Amino acid sequence: MRRTIVLSLVTALIALGGFVPSAHALPSYARQTGLPCTGCHTAPPELNAAGREFKLLGYVNKAANRDLISAAASQRYAPMNLLTVLPLGAWFETSFTSTKAPQGTTQNGNFEFPQDVSLFLAGAWGDHLGSFLQVTYSAQDDHFGMDNTDIRYANTTKVGGKELVYGVTLNNNPTLEDLWNDTPAWGYPFILSDSAPQPAAAPIINGLLAQDVAGIGAYTMWNQHLYAAGTIYRSDHIGSAQPTDGTTATYNIRGVAPYWRVAWQQIGAKYNLEVGAYGMHMASTPGSITGPEDTYTDFGPDLQYDLTIHRKDTLSVRGTFIHQTASLLATAAANPGELPDHKMNSGNANVEYHFGDRYTAAIGGFDTSGTGDTFLYPQAAIAGSANGSPRSAGYIANVSYWPLQNVDLAVQYTGYTRFNGGSTNYDGAGRNASDNNTVYLLARFIF
Repeated sequence: MRRTIVLSLVTALIALGGFVPSAHALPSYARQTGLPCTGCHTAPPELNAAGREFKLLGYVNKAANRDLISAAASQRYAPMNLLTVLPLGAWFETSFTSTKAPQGTTQNGNFEFPQDVSLFLAGAWGDHLGSFLQVTYSAQDDHFGMDNTDIRYANTTKVGGKELVYGVTLNNNPTLEDLWNDTPAWGYPFILSDSAPQPAAAPIINGLLAQDVAGIGAYTMWNQHLYAAGTIYRSDHIGSAQPTDGTTATYNIRGVAPYWRVAWQQIGAKYNLEVGAYGMHMASTPGSITGPEDTYTDFGPDLQYDLTIHRKDTLSVRGTFIHQTASLLATAAANPGELPDHKMNSGNANVEYHFGDRYTAAIGGFDTSGTGDTFLYPQAAIAGSANGSPRSAGYIANVSYWPLQNVDLAVQYTGYTRFNGGSTNYDGAGRNASDNNTVYLLARFIF
């Protein structure tokens, strides 16, 4: 049992290293709305005010000229409003990754053609129903798999003489339903190598449950100011037999895992300010659906400020901080001498400048720290920690060029001051944090 849990934990950490944020402007939305990508984005995937409204309303633009197959409603017969053409889209990504030092005896300077290919069913399904549904082919896994998916129903009413938008979401990644680009699912960095080493530790809300859960929730926005949302999640484990016995999974949600979100938005003539908070609580048994439970509670504030200056240039400032408390009773039961109580703090902040819609330049910093644990963060070459500390810190700089609104050419540099607990010989095998500094080039074609 102990060996199973250790292998599951290591698998989760490796999976985290391969997690790549993947939400962007889609031609299916442009075809539906009749707007260019800049109608909803400062630069994909960052939403502007119009893009947030579009997502809020269920990926439906009622003002758009849409060819519909319609049927009127009556007491005995349900209405129908279907697009005559499915809202389909796709992208093709190719990339180059080089780290300062090779990863052991493996090749450095990796050219992936493709890195991945994604297919989308994204747009309106009816008057109040729409989706962002993504299926991605991974070249490393050599197969298609379910990616970020958000299906939602939305409608409006009046409360206190002010507009109230309300909706329901079905999704597979906590924070995926958010409207802003400072929470994990759609946060910075917007592109990420899938072959460079990544820090081992992260809060559960930061991608550890992505595409491994199924959630249903509700959200509301009052008077374009107050936003509130809540979703409950269960483990899904796509790719495993159903019903699942959880033996190969690190996280098996016991009961439901609730996610909550509140935010206040202020919109001015040239600015948009959002200040909010979000969090999640989960009880889980690693490697089983019965027995002792580990519990995790994540929460923290977030902020986004967009300012339009110098004609159509935009300055964006974003940040979030996540504090996690964990009681790892199940993990401790399988590992005598293990301390059950753990804490983790994770911060991410960035500044981005958009030169019109052709160029963007961004720089951000990140820092994760927490309780040391040689069981959770064991010694191993490259991916491990010599001292069991989860501490990682560094910066990410990115420049993107859009020769066309559906073609993105980007270069990104990631630098580490600490990696998995140290700056020098962090893995006990002679590797330094700076050896993982990464140059990443990406070309994305969206069609």
